[in-house]
Amino acid sequence: MPGNNDSPGLPRPSQPDDVTAELVRLMPSDLVFVMRFMGESQHRLQGHFQDFIRAELAASGVTTETHPMIHLFVESHAILLRDFVFSGVSLSRQFRIAEIEHLTGDTPSMIRVDIWDQLKSHIETAEKQFQKQVDGLPGLLSAFEKPAEKK
Repeated sequence: MPGNNDSPGLPRPSQPDDVTAELVRLMPSDLVFVMRFMGESQHRLQGHFQDFIRAELAASGVTTETHPMIHLFVESHAILLRDFVFSGVSLSRQFRIAEIEHLTGDTPSMIRVDIWDQLKSHIETAEKQFQKQVDGLPGLLSAFEKPAEKK
């Protein structure tokens, strides 16, 4: 039932506990654990792609002598290629929550409790961050306003 402060016709947001409970309920089907390459692995693969791109461009006549700012192109495309490779590998190696619990011997489902706590905390943090910025949004969203009717 709407409270006195609720505007009629406006949706009421669910509480962080409600949405957290729903997400935890969906974990068996929706939560997957994926690998993530970090640190030196990212640097090495990115370096490989930078060298590869430089060599391919040089074979086509594009070098730092002919294109002094080409390093920006090389770096950004090397990052894209690196992320493509790591994302593909990560997506091919997914584990469901039950598999992780089995592998770690987590019989009391402490992983799920930890995830609950993290979800709730991050949802609350995201909401607070949005609330801090909401006063400035009407000006930013003016481009989305309905055009004035012509008379």
